[in-house]
Amino acid sequence: MALHLRSQEMSLRDIASQLVITKGKKKGQHPSPATILRLLREHDETTTAATASA
Repeated sequence: MALHLRSQEMSLRDIASQLVITKGKKKGQHPSPATILRLLREHDETTTAATASA
């Protein structure tokens, strides 16, 4: 979902306000913009590594 919202040029704060944590201690809360940034960065690094090795 975060990838879809990022493709729509939404800011990290807007993306964080749209998402809700579904599991764990913070269930029902919104993630922080820093968490969204970290997850998107990890996804980009994984995608780049997979593309480079192919």
